[in-house]
Amino acid sequence: MATQQERQLESPYKGKTGLVRLWNACGYSLAGFRAAFKHEDAFRQEVLLACVLIPLALWLPVTYLGKALMIGSVLLVIIVELLNSAVEAAVDRISLDRHDLAKRAKDIGSAAVLVSLLNVIVVWSLVVLD
Repeated sequence: MATQQERQLESPYKGKTGLVRLWNACGYSLAGFRAAFKHEDAFRQEVLLACVLIPLALWLPVTYLGKALMIGSVLLVIIVELLNSAVEAAVDRISLDRHDLAKRAKDIGSAAVLVSLLNVIVVWSLVVLD
């Protein structure tokens, strides 16, 4: 376990513990949601998709396990999109110049979002067509 001095060398923002850390983490998470919603068109579209699909999953006459799988697959898209957006922002922060590695990082993040969207189609099809 790192000492307080080691944590301070790591980052000036580290060192909070307990409820203070939890409170700060919630604030950072909400700021992340706001930033993604404000700056990322794809995130807004996927949130809209989730607002349609999650109630639909709850309404459809499928098992509770089916509902959980359907909702989980939709939430996975949101998670992957948040991570993809974070990668894109970090890459853009480093440089806006065209670079093969920057393109690769962004393309791989985009591929991850595509796989998560295909997962929604597969999971929903299997549950609904059961």
